[in-house]
Amino acid sequence: MNKRKYLVPIFLMLISIGVLIGMKVNTATSGDNIFENVKKFNEALTLVQKNYVEDVNTDKLTEAAIRGMLGELDPHSVYITADQLKKVNEDFQGSFEGIGVEFDIINDTITIVTPISGGPSEALGIQAGDKIVKIDDVSAIKMTREDVPKKLRGTKGTKVHVSIVRAGTPGLLEFDIIRDKIPLYSVDPFFMVNENVGYIRVTRFSATTYDEFSKALETMKGQGMTKLVLDLRNNPGGYLDQAFKMASMFIDRGKKIVYTKSRIPAYNEEYLSEGGEYTKMPLIVLVNDGSASASEIVSGAIQDWDRGLIIGENTFGKGLVQRQYDLSDGSAMRVTTSRYYTPTGRLIQKPYIGGKYETMLNAELNGEDPVHKDKTDTTRPVFKTPDGRTVLGGGGVTPDYIVRLDTLTEYSVQLRRLNLFLEYTNTYYDANKDRLKSQYSGYVQFRDDFRVSEDMLRDFQSLATTKGITFNDEQWNRDLEFITTSIKSILARDIWGNAGSMAVFLATDTQFNRAMELFPEAEKLAHLK
Repeated sequence: MNKRKYLVPIFLMLISIGVLIGMKVNTATSGDNIFENVKKFNEALTLVQKNYVEDVNTDKLTEAAIRGMLGELDPHSVYITADQLKKVNEDFQGSFEGIGVEFDIINDTITIVTPISGGPSEALGIQAGDKIVKIDDVSAIKMTREDVPKKLRGTKGTKVHVSIVRAGTPGLLEFDIIRDKIPLYSVDPFFMVNENVGYIRVTRFSATTYDEFSKALETMKGQGMTKLVLDLRNNPGGYLDQAFKMASMFIDRGKKIVYTKSRIPAYNEEYLSEGGEYTKMPLIVLVNDGSASASEIVSGAIQDWDRGLIIGENTFGKGLVQRQYDLSDGSAMRVTTSRYYTPTGRLIQKPYIGGKYETMLNAELNGEDPVHKDKTDTTRPVFKTPDGRTVLGGGGVTPDYIVRLDTLTEYSVQLRRLNLFLEYTNTYYDANKDRLKSQYSGYVQFRDDFRVSEDMLRDFQSLATTKGITFNDEQWNRDLEFITTSIKSILARDIWGNAGSMAVFLATDTQFNRAMELFPEAEKLAHLK
């Protein structure tokens, strides 16, 4: 009995010694004393907790330490709190649970921008322009933008009561809305520009993007699509596998789409195209400095294989791949584990120092000549496509045709900052929606025939003046096309959704219009004619 009494503590002591030895061996082989550093942090945290002049929240201190640690690595290794992670997962898994509306705050009031297609709000007849003034019989006036989702989202099957003011309808409209699963579309919108050119905008690469994209292409193919404009502008990226699948639809089977390199062999991967039915379709891709990560994988592969033209502005330059590691309290870390390379071997990662990106020199060429025929930035590494074209690494994907959008004047910046386009258009729509819906059979007719009148522009100017924006005749005239297009596109969205809005907007989009002119060049490049 006495022998057994002493065996247990001896056994535990031996285990402890073994663990310590193992940690020491691990740190010796890794060249970094992890055990000593963890011990050091624990000592520091304990000293602060015991001795600081006020009570401290050790959870916050630990989170701050994690953020600081990851901040020493690169701009994309980040800490995500449990609350933030829930929102991130909703965005990239492609759905959330709630009432299904897009909203904005106008004059301290929740205003419906559009009910989400297929959601419970649309089914009940809630409309664009409706104003939610009460939620569960409590005033919603002056509710912050951050608090609205907390009130309207919730578990599928639960009920929320909203009181709505609708222009032209006396009193309040009362709705009991049963929350449901709401799809978040990453392909929005898509439509036929004319009888043979399809347009499709991809806003991010979520878990559902490839399926959405495939269905959209199938729909437009059935409508006569023989050419495609793929809009990846301001697409920040997402899941690498979705980008790979999308690029595969346009690139011959067996060709490399992207590959990754890491100091950890298990993270070295190579993605070869699975092929698709659109490998012979003329293709143009629109990009800008908001196109990052997965967007750059798609556009980089298209460019490297001379498969289509890239038009717009230099992309962001994110060539790092992160993996997400969940922590015990529901939070997570995203840690960069590898770099990715385009088929020609380009690393398009923008240089960074101390967690901050360096400013890249942009090519000065704007407009007419393919930038890779005879123009190169000597500060960046040069690569060759199979046809011998020059493409650049080390800082994003440089388009084949650089087409810059005009910058806005300070007057228009203020108009947007105060959300006056939406405020004015909602008022106009409320007063004219019946006439607009009956006068125009669809957004194509509206795009071609509707004109923003002088009376509308004067009313808009007056609204801006009442909001404290001093009228500037020179800046107004310089931005007049942008102002009229913004008003018209928001009206189209109120009636026909995002497809109507984008169809109107593209009519004055210089990057898109240049793309439409360059399809013969895209066909020649891809040896399609």
